[in-house]
Amino acid sequence: MAKSAAEVIVETLVASGVKRIYGLPGDSLNGLTDAIRARSEIQWVHVRHEEVAAFAAGAEAHLTGDLVVCAGSCGPGNLHLINGLYDCHRSRVPVLAIAAQIPSAELGTGYFQETHPEILFKDCSYFCELVSDPENVPRILGIAMRTAITRRGVAVIVAPGDVLLGDCSGSVHAVSAIKLCDAGSVFHPCEDDLETAAAILNAAGKVTILGGAGCAGAHTELMALAAHLKAPIVHALRGKEYLEYDNPYDVGMTGLLGFSSGYYAMMNCDALLMLGTDFPYTQFFPDKAKIIQVDVRGEQIGRRTHVDLGLIGTVRDTIRALMPKLKKKKDAKHLDVSVKHYAEARKGLEELAAGEPGKTPIHPQYVAKLVDELASEDAVFTCDVGLPTVWAARYLRMNGRRSLIGSFVHGSMASALPQGIGAQAAYPGRQVIALAGDGGLAMSMGDLLTLRQMNLPVKIVVFNNSALGFVELEMKAAGFLDFGTNLVNPSFAEVGTACGLLGIRVEKPEELRGALTQALAHEGPALVDVVVNRQELSLPPAIEFKQATGFGLYIMKAVMNGRADEVIDLAKTNLFR
Repeated sequence: MAKSAAEVIVETLVASGVKRIYGLPGDSLNGLTDAIRARSEIQWVHVRHEEVAAFAAGAEAHLTGDLVVCAGSCGPGNLHLINGLYDCHRSRVPVLAIAAQIPSAELGTGYFQETHPEILFKDCSYFCELVSDPENVPRILGIAMRTAITRRGVAVIVAPGDVLLGDCSGSVHAVSAIKLCDAGSVFHPCEDDLETAAAILNAAGKVTILGGAGCAGAHTELMALAAHLKAPIVHALRGKEYLEYDNPYDVGMTGLLGFSSGYYAMMNCDALLMLGTDFPYTQFFPDKAKIIQVDVRGEQIGRRTHVDLGLIGTVRDTIRALMPKLKKKKDAKHLDVSVKHYAEARKGLEELAAGEPGKTPIHPQYVAKLVDELASEDAVFTCDVGLPTVWAARYLRMNGRRSLIGSFVHGSMASALPQGIGAQAAYPGRQVIALAGDGGLAMSMGDLLTLRQMNLPVKIVVFNNSALGFVELEMKAAGFLDFGTNLVNPSFAEVGTACGLLGIRVEKPEELRGALTQALAHEGPALVDVVVNRQELSLPPAIEFKQATGFGLYIMKAVMNGRADEVIDLAKTNLFR
């Protein structure tokens, strides 16, 4: 019996446990969408923009660890996937993209909507190939899926519409489940390298641990290691989800969004143990400490700072192999001082998260703090890049059941809503809260309609400061007058209501708790539009001389250009609380 290549693709995906394909239909995708229509085991999640499809697929892959699929029609359709696929690839989540192509006979003729996705997607994928023969589809599909799963990244199949419709029944490559998840695999460095690492750590008086996303699944081992070494644990942003909870050694984040305590613990150690992190900010690494870096990807070792020893292996397996070689430290002074410093830094942050009745505009820290208090214990949070990421990083508490997703490596705007769609589609019973900036939401606003159409009860909290706030902050720190950052916004609450969501606008702090409570209890999607203070500063844990100089230059320029009222407002917001 004849069977199309598209039918074989869908059968293989179903057999492999894929539950959803995110995308937008188009004529070159007709074979695929028709094959999905005929199968009840797999869902087509119809978004309004293909970039949203890729971000949503990445969020589901982050939460489940499984392969997730997105698709786009030929030309502009699949090119819209590219920004979201960059994010998936750099976040290291397994995503398969099916990029439809123009008719095979027209390739190379400059035909309508012709592009070359097999070239364009090369930089954001581990595998990207054009399939020109229907009978070769099963083979190429298997390679693509295995690549995405084993290398934890993006794989792309480019297929002309006629190839998707072509007869695949004569293929020697049968439909089969593609599974490559061996939880029993062990991967750690050799004995000699482990002995060298132990010697460095045993000789160090003060050890600090810096952990990232590679610490997922190693919480128990990490706590035992920190106790053994009397080491404070600093986390990078992507490590927050895995390291912050049930952790008496936690001293917060470091980096541009971090705390002074995390910065202190790293700058005052004799040995820094980097575990599963590609932390990018070189100015936050210690100059004199011995540094050991553990990573399953050897190419990442030593590319951010000098490394005295690089160990290739998973964090969990490497700690297990290293622990018997380590001497238990007795002096806990470094740990105690670091933990105390963190408590003081945390107290300062909590004091900033104030919502004094009648005092407007609302402090954004207060919004994030209330969201954290009211959210469920297994909530999934997504956040837009910029200030929503800052407030999420500083005020959302991880507990081992909650998840935090954002464009933390690629740094793309407009990710919170799309990632919320993917999270909610994957886990319809979990509470999903998207912390959106007004600039970010405006870029992806069309997919508010997806929430209603797909019955996804995502709760959106908009930090509405009528500006690209983080961009303004960067301009001020560099000594520039902010320019081109002003946003003339609608009432996002009214926009949400028009799209079929529960829309609530909040302008007073005393109204916020009730509005959030109402939105979170609502059975369908909801949007809370919160007017927050535009002048709120987000200061890094350590300010460089050029940043201080730049900020002073900004103040001088503002006064000289007749914008002294902005400087006064800035002082009122951040100095006189």
